Amino acid sequence: MRYRVLGGTGIEVSVHCLGTMMFGAVGNPDHDECVRMIHTALDQGVNFVDTADMYSAGESEEIVGKALLGRRDEVVLATKVHFPMGEGPNRSGNSRRWIVKEVEESLRRLRTDWIDLYQVHRPDHRTDIEETLSVLSDLVRQGKIRAFGCSSFPAEEVVEAYHVAERRGLMRFRTEQPPYSLLARGAERSVLPTCRRLGMGALTWSPLAWGFLSGKYRKGQDIDLTTGRAALAPARFDPALPLTAAKLDVVERLVEVADGLGCTLPELAVAFPAAHPAVTSVIIGPRTPAQLDATLKGASLVLDDATLDRIDEIVPPGTDVYHPDGAWQPPALTDVALRRRTADDRAAV
Repeated sequence: MRYRVLGGTGIEVSVHCLGTMMFGAVGNPDHDECVRMIHTALDQGVNFVDTADMYSAGESEEIVGKALLGRRDEVVLATKVHFPMGEGPNRSGNSRRWIVKEVEESLRRLRTDWIDLYQVHRPDHRTDIEETLSVLSDLVRQGKIRAFGCSSFPAEEVVEAYHVAERRGLMRFRTEQPPYSLLARGAERSVLPTCRRLGMGALTWSPLAWGFLSGKYRKGQDIDLTTGRAALAPARFDPALPLTAAKLDVVERLVEVADGLGCTLPELAVAFPAAHPAVTSVIIGPRTPAQLDATLKGASLVLDDATLDRIDEIVPPGTDVYHPDGAWQPPALTDVALRRRTADDRAAV
């Protein structure tokens, strides 16, 4: 296992990080098996574990907490805050009120006194970024977190947060966590260059592109929409849809690349993001021990220039074959008032 420094913090993390979104009711409800998977990853050199409060409504954090009993000092532990954790107002977002409360809940579920990397899971345009950076800086000073970062922030909002921190004398985001894979290379346009320019670590998620690079979904084969990732969002896997068909066409060409290297498609997929100079660690998110084994094999695969050139021919740099983040859209797109002048303002003079 290779290791890299996390966003100028001096903390060394494995190039592949164990993501635990699929641990718990949403994916694998067998706590004992999930604990064994975490131990397997640690035994193979992974020292970086990423979770979030909202994964299976806190169950994932509880599983991670169980697994790290007696091994906490071995692990760089990351979790996130933002998404709703229950009904009613003030139970989500990036406000001081919510973060102060929810960090305590995460610490309790994780059975630890500190979190190494606390991440804001998505932007929150109801909350001033200065408010968010202020409370996160306070949590570092209190010793409850060691560093903090953001996840799926557009490049312009990463830059804004950087300058707000600089102007206000606050601590800054040390990391960004964008989606990045062979099928979703949009982060190469601005997010990854921005991270590199600002000295931030990039922790990329969904290297298997929601399972489309797992080898399980192939052109011309029936897709079971009742299990795994397909059960969570069947519309993403319907082969009758043009977008799904486009993904499956690209997958066939990438399988040829993997076959030429003598590796599996998951191994190729997991190795690809790690080749980018801005990427610190690639988050793998297995649901079963077999999936963990299949993806960890990609940790030792190093892609040469000829292979990367071939990939560029199939999916050009900066291209998204599909939109990788179905959990958030910028208000500038979703709020009609932000993209249309009022009727009076549009009227001819």
